[in-house]
Amino acid sequence: MLRADAASTVTSWPAPPPACRQSAAAAASVYIGPMVHVLLAALALHGSVTPVTRAELGASWHPGCPVAPSQLRRVTLPYWGFDGAAHTGTLVVNVAVAARVGTIFERLYRARFPIRRMRPIAAYGGSDDRSMAADNTSAFNCRYAVAAGPKRWSVHAYGEAIDVNPVENPYLEGGKVLPPAGRRYLDRATVRPGMAVAGGRLVAAFAAAGWQWGGRWTASPDWQHFSATGG
Repeated sequence: MLRADAASTVTSWPAPPPACRQSAAAAASVYIGPMVHVLLAALALHGSVTPVTRAELGASWHPGCPVAPSQLRRVTLPYWGFDGAAHTGTLVVNVAVAARVGTIFERLYRARFPIRRMRPIAAYGGSDDRSMAADNTSAFNCRYAVAAGPKRWSVHAYGEAIDVNPVENPYLEGGKVLPPAGRRYLDRATVRPGMAVAGGRLVAAFAAAGWQWGGRWTASPDWQHFSATGG
């Protein structure tokens, strides 16, 4: 399990089992055939938490945002792709939730839940639309909520929300499907890989950490959205 606090600089999880503490060359000489994939999967469970700089945040942060760069962390995580292979991705989150995020994605990795890609939204110029169109799983972005009513900061602006597989889990807002490619996933009864559904592994992993799902909003469901605050 990942552990981090406000004073932490680098943290990793979980501790490797004794069988995995040998060099890659030694491992290759012991594990052959299918067992190589088992070993690599075990090694891939390691992640880390590090500080994030203003430069690394790019267009996703600007003066006036509700949190400073010092309140955010880069969480490097393993995940399974839709190609059936293990990958490494990065989320930028609030330091207060970094440990829980590690726990959530460790659960998803062990369950082999597929994720398309996982990159900080700075890679898309801070554009939520571009990130969603790429089916990118992301967290922090200093922006306002995409919702009716008075202008207010999104929970993403605090680094306390994560959008997972936006194409497979679109947001319905004011008659719009966001992203547009998510329209083919409006039929939530036909469960396909990467989807967030009630009782499914994705929703359960976040719920186990006390996070709430936007798919519960009946008037404007946001199936991709999970947050620490419920907003």
